[in-house]
Amino acid sequence: MSLRIAINGYGRIGRCFLRALHESPLRRELAVVAINEPADSESMAYLTRFDSTHGRFPGQVEVRGESMIVDGQAIAVSHATTPAGVAWHDLGIDLLVEASGRYSQRHELEAFLAAGCPRLLLSQPGQSAADVDQTIVYGMNHGLLTGRERLVSAASCTTNAIVPVLALLDQHFGIDRALLTTLHSVMNDQPLIDGYHHADLRRTRSAMQSMIPVSTGLARGVERLLPGLAGRIDAKAVRVPVPNVSAIDLTACLQRPASVAAINAVLRAAADDGLASRLAYSDDPHASTDFIHSPHSAIVDASQTRMSGDRLANLFIWFDNEWGFANRMLEVAAYWGKGLP
Repeated sequence: MSLRIAINGYGRIGRCFLRALHESPLRRELAVVAINEPADSESMAYLTRFDSTHGRFPGQVEVRGESMIVDGQAIAVSHATTPAGVAWHDLGIDLLVEASGRYSQRHELEAFLAAGCPRLLLSQPGQSAADVDQTIVYGMNHGLLTGRERLVSAASCTTNAIVPVLALLDQHFGIDRALLTTLHSVMNDQPLIDGYHHADLRRTRSAMQSMIPVSTGLARGVERLLPGLAGRIDAKAVRVPVPNVSAIDLTACLQRPASVAAINAVLRAAADDGLASRLAYSDDPHASTDFIHSPHSAIVDASQTRMSGDRLANLFIWFDNEWGFANRMLEVAAYWGKGLP
């Protein structure tokens, strides 16, 4: 019997979750049965059928009454703007994917539980580690899930991309210090042209005309997953004018001598082994568009690995910040579902 899933917030990640499930073997284990999104149903169906980044939906989508029909399967649609606005219990769901990005504190998330939702999988980190029962990067620590949790975060796209790489570097060479710079594609909290759009004045500037430094909680997210690196990681982020695919420029001071060949050998072996579905490796001459619709958490660009001396390493990691993360959320949901009572 399939795990019955609802989606709250049908934006980029919510739609990618549904589309990724449609293309995944996990569609035999998971079924989206409800979506809550303030937008009207016709717009929801239209943006499911046609996507400027990921192309046409490979199936039939239509609106019928209060439902969106996707390849013959009815998905109940509601348009509430608060957690209490949906009778979650009446939907008979096992799990809610919270993809609006609006809720990150425990008291906010517990409003869904109080409204009848049995458990939540967040598409964003909790504001603090204590705001969720577990923060999971699939492929790294998903074995911690027991089925007893009610609030679980799938971390962030950037955390999913960098944690496997940092863990490998620390395991084989030791990390003394590391600095992460994320080059992230534009997001919906930025305007197309200058406008009164955000309290962060940089985000009032045109997303498609500038590279814009923004704040990031990536270092904090890494430390939650790799506590042994606490106090040794810092991060910054720059939004760049592309619609999808991001990258992380990683500079690390290593504790033991290394070389470009040695580092690339470690990462290639990991990509060829058990991390193959989440970590990929390439030494081809790439541009970001090559990784649109990549299901991997991260793709190590081995052609960009550099060393200054034998302790200062620089790596470049690509990731589709929409599609890769949506696939990790599918895997977390499926694994968590196996442990549910």
